[in-house]
Amino acid sequence: MGRIVVYCQPGAKQTQCVGLHDGKPKIQLKAPPVDGAANKALIAFLSDVCDVPKSAITIELGASGRTKRVDVAGLTDDEISRRLLAPA
Repeated sequence: MGRIVVYCQPGAKQTQCVGLHDGKPKIQLKAPPVDGAANKALIAFLSDVCDVPKSAITIELGASGRTKRVDVAGLTDDEISRRLLAPA
């Protein structure tokens, strides 16, 4: 299981990875930070980018903050980083 720490910015115009913030991938989320909507958007985005089912992704730490530690089953840490930071 791969693990990555990401920095999230909810309420953006679209959901995308926009580079690094303090050495962590910065992910802008279209969803607002209300009722877990941003966390659901993060899981959906990572599922799409990493090509794994949503059930393979778990927010391990930081569910209520902007910095989150996320586990992705079936990928290594390096594979997750490479897919997130690959040019679109």
